[in-house]
Amino acid sequence: MTFLTRFAPSPTGPLHLGHAYSALLAHDMSRARNGRFLLRIEDIDQSRARPEWETAIHDDLRWLGITWSGTVLRQSERAPTYAAALAKLWSRGLLYPCTCTRRDIETAAAAPQEGAPPHGPDGLIYPGTCRPTRPVTTLPYPTDTALRLDLRRALASLHSPALGFHETGSGPAGDTGGINITQASLLDTVGDVVLLRRNMGTSYHLSVVLDDAAQGITLVVRGQDLFEATRIHVLLQRLLDLPTPIYHHHRLIRDENGKRLAKRDDARAIAKYRAQGATPADIRAMVGL
Repeated sequence: MTFLTRFAPSPTGPLHLGHAYSALLAHDMSRARNGRFLLRIEDIDQSRARPEWETAIHDDLRWLGITWSGTVLRQSERAPTYAAALAKLWSRGLLYPCTCTRRDIETAAAAPQEGAPPHGPDGLIYPGTCRPTRPVTTLPYPTDTALRLDLRRALASLHSPALGFHETGSGPAGDTGGINITQASLLDTVGDVVLLRRNMGTSYHLSVVLDDAAQGITLVVRGQDLFEATRIHVLLQRLLDLPTPIYHHHRLIRDENGKRLAKRDDARAIAKYRAQGATPADIRAMVGL
């Protein structure tokens, strides 16, 4: 079996040191195993994606010495694949429309209760306001509103309750090796996540699962901030009869105050280091490679 890794940035801003670390790590791991490294552009959010940022991503990666195999997969060209998966889940009664705004969810979550409102890998855990008592399966599914996964129905549809994945890196709490996912933990700490965002045709959770399968990825290399979301992805893989790759969650690159770098951290953009005369070897040293 060919060893395949990938780097999947969004063209919504400049690549920073955190991106460089993730891309270099995945590239190094692939080359060490005589495998292949693939590039994917996650541009499903067309309201924020820009062609100039995509061009800059290519330029920065090539400058770092990163090369990729084959053609670049672009999510904006894969709408039919996402629609087919949504139709499959909808026809099984595992999705439902949701018209709640973020404010609606915050208000419901702030209702009198014990402790702070629960958060999961998708933000505030959805309180189930729009969840129907009976599933609606009449096609086509609605596209003018969000669609959520009915988690309890989805779990009940599995032929086997066993869920898990193999981790070669570690989660924020040091979780590594075989990671078991219990149904109770999904219900308590994840909830009904969005699989179709209005005006987007899909969501991150759905698209990343389908794209990894389409590219034949065998090792997903990404930051520890996505470790908890892996539980959602493993469940979707089971529901859609897709393989579960091995995962490697790595440490996050942070600033001097311990804050994780984000797109808004232009001061740490690769392009600025390049303009100041840094070399690819300098970038490797900055991120600890």
